[in-house]
Amino acid sequence: MAKRLYEQLGLVNTTEMFKKAMAGKYAIPAYNFNNMEQLQAIIMGCAESKSPVILQVSSGARKYANQTLLKHMAEGAVQMCRKDLKSDIPIALHLDHGDTFELCKSCVDSGFSSVMIDASHHPYDENVALTKQVVDYAHKYGVTVEGELGVLAGIEDEVKADKHTYTDPAQVQDFVKKTGVDSLAISIGTSHGAYKFKVKPGESVPPLRFDILAEVEKRLPGFPIVLHGASSVVQEYVQMINKYGGKMENAVGVPEDQLRKAAKSAVCKINIDSDGRLVVTAVIRKVFAEKPSEFDPRKYLGPAREELKKLIVAKNTNVLGSAGKA
Repeated sequence: MAKRLYEQLGLVNTTEMFKKAMAGKYAIPAYNFNNMEQLQAIIMGCAESKSPVILQVSSGARKYANQTLLKHMAEGAVQMCRKDLKSDIPIALHLDHGDTFELCKSCVDSGFSSVMIDASHHPYDENVALTKQVVDYAHKYGVTVEGELGVLAGIEDEVKADKHTYTDPAQVQDFVKKTGVDSLAISIGTSHGAYKFKVKPGESVPPLRFDILAEVEKRLPGFPIVLHGASSVVQEYVQMINKYGGKMENAVGVPEDQLRKAAKSAVCKINIDSDGRLVVTAVIRKVFAEKPSEFDPRKYLGPAREELKKLIVAKNTNVLGSAGKA
């Protein structure tokens, strides 16, 4: 049988990844990237911690980095991992928050091994119809599909919503049956961006709705669940940004112990974007402040890449439980 396009690039879809994650009670990290340094850090961090990984590209990142270049960057990342790092960790390339059939089709056609169709902002029947259309096309090429029920608040790239709509567990069985999706993103209180919760100093973050997660798990036993907007907004980097001239007040994320708890349940993919952005920004600000005469991008992007790699190893090991599972 001829290799599928994504297999020609050395990628895998998410089917086996999720099976193993569900059985092993851990979550696969899904890290967003926009440029070479972020991609290098993700691959190096996951190879070092022996973790499977999902490389995520938003539609905004695809426009920024160029869709043709992105495909070859992903292929290059796989080869770097195999040849230079001598690692055989499974690597998937995933479209994050695809909002149209045309965008999802374009990603399938260019070698993505997994796509998300996010039609959660549409009425339920439209969400079902659009998700099924993407599934029918993607499955012809062995590409896995993630759908979404419920809406996450916050802003990330071109995804914006003012308020949460929690996932209704009563809809999940019908949605999965009618669409044929391979995994389901649900809304249980996480949100996009670096300002996930409105809390005053000293207040604690409201807990995630584990009651909704438990009900979804009961209605869809053994089915892969996805958490979006799951950055912890690591305070060390928020403080570093503020110390070196930035202004990020009351930026808070999802506590790591809550993510660890979710990763031991049916949640087998956890999306992390904002944390990666914070690390890179913090380190670059520090270099600019301490060495104002520096103008070589390698001298500030290099340290940022190294720090991001460290964060990824720590996330895989201490939060997601995916370290050593490749």
